[in-house]
Parts: sequence; C-alpha cells; structure tokens
Amino acid sequence: MEVARDIGWSPTKISRAESGRESIPPDEVEKLIDYYRVAEPLRRQLLSFAEDAVQQGWWEDYAHVLAPEYSEFIGLEAEAASILSCHFEVIPGLLQTEEYARQISLGYQRVIPVSPSEVEHMVKIRMTRQARLAREPVLHLSAIIDESALLRNIGGSPVMRAQLEHLARICERPNVEIRVLPLNRNVSLAVGSSFQVMSFSCRDAPGPAGLGDIVSTESLRTELYIEGEDDTYLYRLVHNALTDASLSPGESRHLMANIAQVRY
Repeated sequence: MEVARDIGWSPTKISRAESGRESIPPDEVEKLIDYYRVAEPLRRQLLSFAEDAVQQGWWEDYAHVLAPEYSEFIGLEAEAASILSCHFEVIPGLLQTEEYARQISLGYQRVIPVSPSEVEHMVKIRMTRQARLAREPVLHLSAIIDESALLRNIGGSPVMRAQLEHLARICERPNVEIRVLPLNRNVSLAVGSSFQVMSFSCRDAPGPAGLGDIVSTESLRTELYIEGEDDTYLYRLVHNALTDASLSPGESRHLMANIAQVRY
C-alpha cells in the first residue's frame, strides 16, 4: 500500500486507522497531514482536533447520567466555533439560569423518572456548557427565541423574572446575539421543532477549508444530527428568514426586560 510504504506504517495500521478501530496520536496524525499536503488553515485545525481527541472531555465525568446522544452533542458543541439556534418551546440551554434549568429537569421527572442527584448533575452539566460563551476561543451564538418561550411560566414568577433579566444582560456580550420572534408577526414559514446549526469553520478562513456544518434537532429523549451541505444550508436559510421576521437585538432586549417587569 503506497501510503503505508511512504510514511513507514504497516498496511494493517493504516487499515485500522481508516476504519476507526485504532486511534492515532497527534504526532502520527501530523505525518498523515504532511503526506497528503494539507494546507493551512485546515492543517492547524486538524492538528488541534487531534490534540483534543487524546484529552478527556469534562463531560466524560458524567457518563453515568448522560445518554450517548447527549454526550455526543456536548462534544460537538465544545468544538463549535459558532452556533445559529432557533428555540420555540423553552429558553435555549446555553442561555438558561441555574434555577430555570433545574425546573426544566424536574419537569421531565413526570415522564422520565430520575433521581434528585441526577437532576443536579444535569443542571451542573448545563451550567458548565455555558462556559463556552466566555472561555477563549469564545463561542459565537446567534439565538432566535419565540416570544411564547418568554411567556411560558416555568417554575413561577421569580424564576422567570430572573431568567429574562439574565437574557437581557447576557445579550450585551459581543459574541451573543438574541432576537425575539414576536407572536404577532406574520410568519409564513412553519418550523416543526427547535434546532441549531453548529459551524466548525475557522473564523479567519470560512468556506471549503473548514469542516462542514452539523444541524442538531432534539426530541424528548434523542438528538438527531443532520449533515451534508445541501441539508444544513436549508437550515441556515430558515434561520435567516426567521431573523428577518424577528425583532432587532435592541428591541428584543427591551421586550425581555419589559416582560420581566410587567408580567413577572
């Protein structure tokens, strides 16, 4: 096998690496990258992924309470450079307060029995995920939230007031944009469920040099991932259309603060 001969590996090692049956340390990955003459910035990005692959993700400490699909989702989110999200039922996890997240998890107890300790683990996981919004390299988040999610009283007035005030504060960060989709807007586009588009492209080299987008949609117990340029591009178009129908970030912040004060 030509590749094996040129870089000094056995054909068996090449076969096991290509099939995913054997992990490759970063220095060996670099040999392959050099052999295939991968140019920057993709070369740098692939080496970074190789380094990350040998490090245990923080979420592995919670493997006993995480479904495999959710664990995979957290891993993807941890690597994403930017996220476009649309949420229609609840506030997105990256923007939830601790008590709001707790009330969401407690609500699931009625249909999916979990212990109190598991609830607290899930809350801690959600809070830890949010570190991506402040840790370098920061995650860039563009979130569209349906107005109904702001009006849906989860956990009582104090919980909702604190949640909306939190949204009004966090959207002042330069890497966080929140837009509210008003109930009274004429939106002809019907979207079945919440979703988010995770992008892994280098911010200084967008386009084909970067890795492809992944769309995540969720049901009650599972995550569904959609890949492929044609399919993920459709979700980007949906996000763009809903952005046009939504309030501006400034108007959205004013509405969130007003609902917190008047309704809760």
